[in-house]
Amino acid sequence: MVNTLSPPTQPDHQFKRVAILFSGGPAPAANAVISAAAASFTRAGVEAIGIKNGYSSLIDFDPSQPLVEGEDYMLLTPDVLKRTRNQPGIIIGTARSNPGKHIGGPADIDDPEKSAPMQRVCDALHSIGIDALISIGGDDTLKTANKFKLFQEKSTQEKKIPVVHLPKTIDNDYHGIDFTFGFFTAVDFLATEIRNLIYDAEATNSYFLCETMGRSAGWLSYGAAIAGEASLVVSVEDVIADFLVDEEFTNEAGESKTRKAMDMDRVSERIVKTMLAREAEGKGYGVIVIAEGLAEYLPFSYVEGVSRDDHGHINISEVNLYVIMSKAVKDKYTEKTGAVRLVKGLQLGYEARCAKPHAFDAMLGSQLGVGAFRALAEQGLNGVMVSVSGQLDLHYERFENLVDPKTLVTVVRYIDPASDFHRLARFLETHVND
Repeated sequence: MVNTLSPPTQPDHQFKRVAILFSGGPAPAANAVISAAAASFTRAGVEAIGIKNGYSSLIDFDPSQPLVEGEDYMLLTPDVLKRTRNQPGIIIGTARSNPGKHIGGPADIDDPEKSAPMQRVCDALHSIGIDALISIGGDDTLKTANKFKLFQEKSTQEKKIPVVHLPKTIDNDYHGIDFTFGFFTAVDFLATEIRNLIYDAEATNSYFLCETMGRSAGWLSYGAAIAGEASLVVSVEDVIADFLVDEEFTNEAGESKTRKAMDMDRVSERIVKTMLAREAEGKGYGVIVIAEGLAEYLPFSYVEGVSRDDHGHINISEVNLYVIMSKAVKDKYTEKTGAVRLVKGLQLGYEARCAKPHAFDAMLGSQLGVGAFRALAEQGLNGVMVSVSGQLDLHYERFENLVDPKTLVTVVRYIDPASDFHRLARFLETHVND
């Protein structure tokens, strides 16, 4: 989905102040992105402003209570940016506040009530003299950046704020770019933990069932399982392909509904088959990796009443998927063998989000940050996502190629079951005769 845009013949800009905003979960190399973007503008005589904690201060902006430097935003000066590209964490912070929460389609942009938070974001940025916005975040933040652009196109406000987006997620589930910054660092961090757990499992003749991050797709789970030498990985793609059934349930309004749910019995049986195959090889231990996104497909009884965030995603921390699945696997093992096998569930992921970035992620993040400058200042672009391919060659993907035009929702990039990446994981796992 490459959409390389040619620069104007004579690129020109009048930027004096550019804002950089980070939204959603942390990712390794976040500061490489922020630092490279800010440094690119400051070297060109443009002031770089870091909006603190995502959209939190902007979404509730009130002109009677102006934004406060140091509290709501910070100047990204050379002194602040000194040696930050390899620094863990996020120097401007992050949050999940969503000003586009009530905009479910293009028509909602015309609704003053539904678009009011977006208007407040515009007003807040104008109040501190922002001329362009750099949005850094996952697919939800990309969705918000697109709504911000569309809202301004319909606004009567004379001054428009161009926006470019930089893709961030350790889940790596983005269209328009092969790998997102932080993905490989997170994979390596989790793989190290999995390899340590294998030694523990061998010493105790037991199994660990590890739930890893990966809300919508299994890239992180697959990467960690391959690099960590896990016995088996089960992701969202696997469940969608082989383990979904129609489930009838009654919602809070007393209405009968039907949804797709995971067949717990068959998934547990698939995992136990791997365990039995390993036992046949003299290995009564191992590590099973599952993606946290399986929580969305749990039977209704497990997720009834669980809260959702501003983007509509289930609050996975309330579900404890690893507890549910480890018990299901233990029970299935006993059913199949009459014996008891210790299966210890645990959750991996948060500890990887602010790990010190590896060289590749630091380079990738830095190039994306520079790409924001080149897109805005050199090419005069608006409404594009910065991407790289090949030897970190920059190109730019238009928002409309990445977002559903009717729902304004970004399209998740799943692992292709026919891809060699997917086949690699299957090839390396313990062979099971189905």
